[in-house]
Formats: sequence, structure tokens, C-alpha cells
Amino acid sequence: MKKVITKRNIIVVLLVIAIYAALFFLVNMKVLNRHYRSLLAPVGINVILAVSLNLTVGFLGELNLGHGGFMSIGAYAGCLFTIYADLPLAIEFPLALMIGGMASAIFGILIGIPALRLQGDYLAIVTLAFGEIVRSILTNMSVTGGAGGLKGIGKSTNYTIVYIVAIMTILIISNLVKSRQGRAICSIRDNMVASESLGVNVIFHKLLAFVVAAFFAGMAGVLYGHNLGILKPDAFDFNKSIEILVMVVLGGMGNLTGSVIAAIVITLLPEILRGFSDYRMLVYAVVLITMMIWNANPRFAMFKNNVCLWLHRKRGNAR
Repeated sequence: MKKVITKRNIIVVLLVIAIYAALFFLVNMKVLNRHYRSLLAPVGINVILAVSLNLTVGFLGELNLGHGGFMSIGAYAGCLFTIYADLPLAIEFPLALMIGGMASAIFGILIGIPALRLQGDYLAIVTLAFGEIVRSILTNMSVTGGAGGLKGIGKSTNYTIVYIVAIMTILIISNLVKSRQGRAICSIRDNMVASESLGVNVIFHKLLAFVVAAFFAGMAGVLYGHNLGILKPDAFDFNKSIEILVMVVLGGMGNLTGSVIAAIVITLLPEILRGFSDYRMLVYAVVLITMMIWNANPRFAMFKNNVCLWLHRKRGNAR
């Protein structure tokens, strides 16, 4: 068992290094043009957002439409810190990431305690309202720059930092899901009444998933602000939360690998289709619908199950 786990971990580490080496080569050898190089950071940021939201929507089974709101709180908190702090970049930026994540996590606790007593559509409405309230407050505050946006943010984000944070997000959430707390979170999704009867603290585990997701959304917001150099409240409206939710749904509920792939595809697809001019959005919508139908196809689901079963048997033989 330990040999299998060690071998798998080595393969994962080598894969992570190989992907970064490929990105490093493509960027530094200028194989990618300037436009596609600029998309590397947004791709990583969307991966962080999709993976973190999957913890709430996919593994916990609760519909959260306020992820854009948590992202905005972290973005403004972290960017305001870097604007007014006079520290070396090597210290300032990691602190900004932690401040943005912690600010979102605190609001996740404040909103989660009352909201997570609700379920289904009611929870979705509350989280949606939360996101819109946050956007409205940010629009009317002078310290955030109001509707004109927060300017003067240093462009400290690069693809290396985003890659590191994205890998860290995937590893932490993956390990959380496989832990005792993660199994409790998944059991709540499957049957909350049965889980509670077996001694699972439903409120605590719901809040845990909600806060962890909010924390990483806040970190993604800090990366987003330091990538653009300006923050506008309208960037974090209802459509942003829906976009992140679409990534989770297309990738598969409770499937972290699927969330990563869907985030990459949905971020790059509009740019790839830019050459279609007036038909770009039509083609984009058709591709999304096709992906959704394919993902929901029973034959495709059977294929995925057979692949998982085959991998399980291979691991069993290796033991």
C-alpha cells in the first residue's frame, strides 16, 4: 500500500514539474505570443476558483452563488494592503495573499453560520444576495475607489506565482476531501439525516467547507487584482459567480480534475474563438451545451466508471 502511494506521489510531483517546465519553455522561448502569455494567470486563477467552489457545490452538495463576492472581498483586502504597506515585495505579496484569504474566510464564517442552516434554493438566494450586497457596498465606498475602481495596484502576479497557488489549492482541497472531515462532508451531501444520526456535526462540517472555499476565493481575488492593476466592483457581479459555477458543473460535481480542465477550457475558449467575430458567442454557447450534454450522457458516465474500476483493479494488483 505504502509503495503504491509513494509511486503515485512521485508521478504527481514529476507531472507538476513537467507542466511547469513546459510553461517555462513556452513563455521564455516566446513560442506563445503576448496575448496567450497574458492568459496564463487568468487560467490559473479560474482553476483556483473552480476547485474551491467544487468543495462547496460538488462535495458538500450546497448551491453557493456568492463565490464572486468572496473573491471581491479578498481582492480588495489584499490590494488595499499592498497599496498602503511599505514592505519588500517578497514579504508584502505573500502577506497580501494571506490577508485576502483570511478576510474572505471571516466573511465566510459570518455568512455561513446563519445561511448554512438553509438548504437548496434558499441557500442559493442568500449567497446570491450576499454577493450583490458586497458589490453594492464596494461601489459606494470611497476607500475602494467607488464605481471607478481601485487603482494604483502593482502588477505583481505572474504565471509562476499563480501556478504555485493553484497547485497548493488542489493539494489542500484534495487532501481535505480524503481526510476524516472530507468523508463527513461527502456523507452530508449523500444523506444529511443519516450523517447526523451517526454523530457527524453537520453545521461544523458545512461551515468548514464553506470557509475553506471562501479562503481560496479570497486568494484568487488578490491574484486577480495584482494581475490587472485595477479592481472594479462590476467585475464581481452575479455573472462572475455563475461563470465559476459553470466550470464546476461542466467539470463534474465532486471531480477536482474535471474542474481544472473545465476552468482551462472555459477561460481559453472565448479567445480561441475570437477569430469567428460575430459568431464567436454563438459557437461558444454551442460548445458549452455540447460539453454539458456529453458530461450528462449515461454512456460517458459508464465509460468513466469503467476507467475508475480498471484503475482500482490495477492498484489492487500492484499491492
